[in-house]
Amino acid sequence: MAVILAAGQGSRYRQVAGADQDKLLVPCQGLDGVLRPVLEQVLVNLPAEVTRRVLVTTPERLQVVDLARAYGCQVLLLESSGMGQSLAAAVAECANADGWLVVLGDMPFISPATTRQVIGALTQACISVPLLGDRQGHPVAFGRAYGQALQGLTGDRGARALLAAGMVVEVPVLDLGVVRDVDRPEALIRR
Repeated sequence: MAVILAAGQGSRYRQVAGADQDKLLVPCQGLDGVLRPVLEQVLVNLPAEVTRRVLVTTPERLQVVDLARAYGCQVLLLESSGMGQSLAAAVAECANADGWLVVLGDMPFISPATTRQVIGALTQACISVPLLGDRQGHPVAFGRAYGQALQGLTGDRGARALLAAGMVVEVPVLDLGVVRDVDRPEALIRR
């Protein structure tokens, strides 16, 4: 199952683009050449076989909620203190899953084939992560053995500690999208 994290405030983006700009809703040209909001590109790029999807966002983001529901996502509304808290809440919501594919709502350039590779390398006892050169990227998949640890996350650190201490399977990829998020407006230009 996929956990799509979309509760961040996007402060770095807003500093450049303006306080009223939600980077998840900004138009972006996708891998298929179609212009859609950033978050929609992320949802379009999820492989069709990933049928259970939980998107975490804040209650005031009504357009994000509508978009997520249009793509079949269960929406979890949360005033989040950070990525760790968002991830913990989503995993608790579907604690019976065999594993969790963690997708960031501001990474619109990851190909479905790359996501399939990450999922394909996952076992119940490991963490699967794409590797571009010497850089780990996203999405990151966690096997069932990590459920309790994921539910115990807090704050904004995400799952870095689990990656540092866990059994990590690195999946070599050539997909630049695994390390490209939309933190600033210039990141919307596809390279």
